[in-house]
Amino acid sequence: MIYRLYQRDDFDDLYAIEEVCFHPPQRFSRLYMRQLVASPDAATWIAEQDAQMAGFAIVEWAQHVAGIVAYIATIEVLPRHRGRRIGAELLRRIEGSANAERAIQMWLHVDIENIAAIRLYESSGYCNSGRADHYYARNRPAAIYMKNLA
Repeated sequence: MIYRLYQRDDFDDLYAIEEVCFHPPQRFSRLYMRQLVASPDAATWIAEQDAQMAGFAIVEWAQHVAGIVAYIATIEVLPRHRGRRIGAELLRRIEGSANAERAIQMWLHVDIENIAAIRLYESSGYCNSGRADHYYARNRPAAIYMKNLA
């Protein structure tokens, strides 16, 4: 597996993964996804094998009173590539991008029913710090996870 930063020509393949991994209304719109990957305050990492995209992860950051805080917008791996630690490596890469920006903390929302993702975050040092009721469609809650970087 090769890991690299996003390039503009990657968008169609990246969005095709979004369409496989998420269904409306949880799916990001094309416009929002284009804005996210083009943001100077975000980094997008790509996982590919044999020149085919297998997954990606996006982190964005913002200045807060206490310092720069990073938010994991998404980590997505095609179903046929899951179980091979690709998500873990993508997480490590986006943490590296957040560290390069001097982020002091990373956080995320995760569907409370996404046990595989919760295991990944917990095994990577993220701690459950709350819950956002009605975060996802059909009134499904999200768990909020955080990790201090500094």
